[in-house]
Amino acid sequence: MTMRIIISPAKKMRVDSDSLRAEGTPIFNERARELQGLLRSLGRDELRRVWACSDKLFSKAEGLLSYELEDASTPALIAYDGIQYQYMAPAVFSYDELEYVESHLRIISGFYGILRPLDRVIPYRLEMQSKFPGKGGLYAYWNDDIYKALKDRSNVIVNLASEEYAKAVRPYLDRSDTFIDVYFAERECGKLVEKGVYAKIARGEMVRFLSSIKAERAEDMKDFSSSGYSFDPSLSSSDRYVFIR
Repeated sequence: MTMRIIISPAKKMRVDSDSLRAEGTPIFNERARELQGLLRSLGRDELRRVWACSDKLFSKAEGLLSYELEDASTPALIAYDGIQYQYMAPAVFSYDELEYVESHLRIISGFYGILRPLDRVIPYRLEMQSKFPGKGGLYAYWNDDIYKALKDRSNVIVNLASEEYAKAVRPYLDRSDTFIDVYFAERECGKLVEKGVYAKIARGEMVRFLSSIKAERAEDMKDFSSSGYSFDPSLSSSDRYVFIR
C-alpha cells in the first residue's frame, strides 16, 4: 500500500535554480495569484498584522511582493531553507530518492495550498494561521481543497507537519482515511516533551530515511533510528507513532 507524507513549509526561503531543476507548476497556482493580489492591495499596517513579524523581516517580506509567479524557478524542496529541510538534504538526493519524494511527499503551504517537491515557487511569507482584514483566515480560504488534492487511492497520510499545517487537512478526514501522527519526544520529569528544533531535525531525517528505503507502508517508519530517536511501541498506536530519545 502506498501513502502520502505531509510536511510543513519553512519561514525562511531562498532562490536557487541551480541545485535542483524545477519541473512542475503548483496545483493551485491561480489561487496563489489571488492571495498575492490580496497582499498587494493591503496597506503597510494591515500587512504588518497579516505577517506579524519584526520590522527587519517585514521589510524583507514586503519586498517579496515584487516577485511574479511566472518568474518562479526554485523547486519547493530547495526553496524552503528551515532546519527540517537542511537535515533532509534534498540537494544530494539520488534520482530514485527524488522520484520517491515527488510521488509521495507533499508540502502544505499557506500561500500555495499544496506543493509537490519539484513545483516552481517564489519566496513568500504567509503562514497558514494568517488572517486577512475582513476576509477571514487561510483555513477558510483553502477549505477542503488541500485535503482533496492530497488524497490518493491508499487513503494513508503520514503526518510529519506541525499542527498549524495539519489543521488544513485533519477536519476533512473521513472513515476511509488512515491519518498517522508522528511524534518525536523525550522524557522530562515523567512527561513526554516534543522539543521544536529536535523534532524538526527528526522530521527531515525521517523523510530522507523513507526515501532511501522507498517505503510504501507506514509501518516502515518503525525502523527509523536517527538523532537518538527510536520507535516506542508501548506509547504508539495504529494512528500515532511515537519515537523517543
